[in-house]
Amino acid sequence: MAGVLVTTTVNGDPVQFACPTDETLLDSLRDRVGLTGAKEGCGTGDCGACSITLDGQLVCSCLVLGVEANGREVTTVEGMTEGGQLHPLQEKFIEHAALQCGICTPGFLVAAKALLDKNNDPSEQDIRYALAGNLCRCTGYDKIVHAVQAAAVEMRKSTSKRKSKR
Repeated sequence: MAGVLVTTTVNGDPVQFACPTDETLLDSLRDRVGLTGAKEGCGTGDCGACSITLDGQLVCSCLVLGVEANGREVTTVEGMTEGGQLHPLQEKFIEHAALQCGICTPGFLVAAKALLDKNNDPSEQDIRYALAGNLCRCTGYDKIVHAVQAAAVEMRKSTSKRKSKR
C-alpha cells in the first residue's frame, strides 16, 4: 500500500498508521487504528455519526483526511471512558434511554462532551444548538437533551466535590 505514515495521539495514546492520502480519518480510525465507535452515516458531514474531536475541536471525521491527523490530538467516543468507568454522559444516555439503534449515539456523545467541556451549565437551547449537527432517526431528541442535562448536573456535582476536598 502506498501511503503516508501518520503519527498522532488518539485518546491520549501515541499512534502511528500508514494511510493513502485520499483516505478519510473515519476510515483510518476504523480500519487502521481499530476504533469502530465513530460510524459512517452519510459520508458527507450531514449526520454527525462520525463526530470526533481534533485538537479539541468537534469535527466530522468523514470530512477530514487521515493524513491531517498527523501531529494532532484525536479523541473518539472510545476515549470517553476512564479506567473502565463510563463517562457520566454515557451513563445518562443509558439511564434516560437516549439511544436505540446506536448509529448516531457515538457522535451525539462526542458532541455533547465537547459542549460540556466548554460549558458545564448549558441551557436547553445551548444543548440543542450544540447537537444540531447530529441526526437521529430513532429516539427523537428530547431524551438525548434530557440525558445531556442530567450529565451536566452530575459532572458539576463531581467537580464541586473534588474542589471541596482540596
